[in-house]
Amino acid sequence: MTTKIKIGAAAENFIKTLPPEPRRALRRGIKGLEKNAGDIKQLEGELSEYCRLRVGRMRVIFSVAIIRGERLILCHYVNFRPVVYQLFGHLLASGLLEQMKES
Repeated sequence: MTTKIKIGAAAENFIKTLPPEPRRALRRGIKGLEKNAGDIKQLEGELSEYCRLRVGRMRVIFSVAIIRGERLILCHYVNFRPVVYQLFGHLLASGLLEQMKES
């Protein structure tokens, strides 16, 4: 089964703000998702349909879907550990995450 990784607008905007070395580390970590590599954990509670990837102090919130025999990993949100879960929860609750998916 092939794997395709898509980085959402919110995640891409955060990645672009990083200095070169953390940006490279984050992109390597995201690329590793194709092989289930990295510190991956299923989230709990209202975020239970999502997983997180830990890359240093940063967290990538992503979901996995199987579409027409292809595994799609959608990276929804990236930020530093102290704020990532709270801000992602607010995006979900406000419906902004759905709007970002459509654009």
